[in-house]
Amino acid sequence: MDQPAGRASFGTLLRQWRRLRGLSQLDLSLKAGVSTRHLSWLEGDRAAPSRAMAIRLATQLALPMRDGNALLAAAGYAPMWAARPLAHPALAPARAALQRLLEAHEPAPALAVDRLWNLVAHNRMVTLLLAPVAQAEPALLEPPANMLRLTLHPRGLAPMIEGFPAWRAQVLQRLARQVGASGDPALRELHAELSALPLPEGVTAAAPHADDAVIVPLVLATPLGRMSFLTTVTVFGAPHDVTRAELAVETLLPADEATARMLREALAAAA
Repeated sequence: MDQPAGRASFGTLLRQWRRLRGLSQLDLSLKAGVSTRHLSWLEGDRAAPSRAMAIRLATQLALPMRDGNALLAAAGYAPMWAARPLAHPALAPARAALQRLLEAHEPAPALAVDRLWNLVAHNRMVTLLLAPVAQAEPALLEPPANMLRLTLHPRGLAPMIEGFPAWRAQVLQRLARQVGASGDPALRELHAELSALPLPEGVTAAAPHADDAVIVPLVLATPLGRMSFLTTVTVFGAPHDVTRAELAVETLLPADEATARMLREALAAAA
């Protein structure tokens, strides 16, 4: 099968994803209902898959929509899922619904990010929390503002975070799991960049722990006072295109009544 220069073949992609999912050829052949011999031929690019077979294998490997499209393209087929930017006119209803969802979380800060943790939408409370960053290092907020970089950068939110080493370790571990599950080179590059960031002045690395904490709260020293949050990440059900499939909403829920009260007062003042 001829491939454009620089593009991996169908067999190469299939083999990479099978190994990433920790499956043997026998495992995948049983899941997909295909003989191990045929699967071996597909991985060796000695046989060309039908479109239905490519989709079946992508489904059994639980490929994200973006990677499912890439597998189809490598097999010589048109993509199955649309991949329009969020600014596309056709996604205007989705953008409006997303903004309503974020505003409905107020006074809790809520924001939406793409697959690389770039900020795509937020409510008013996020602007309030990021005000110190806007003063100290406005370049960090220039689009596309990456929320993980904003959090861990020594001139971002990092100096405001109580127990920063534990929070940093949790963020990097979560990102490492994403890299392991997706094999995404852009996420791997982001992980390497964030891991190399220096700690804020006066902060020393914590000693490693044998076990991760069940919940690591985000505690911020804000201009309004000490705020404690529990974070949740929500994804959209049954998305019909790549962009919506890759969106995630992160909500900072107040972990105590003092934080809830400060948020209510801040929202009232903003209104």
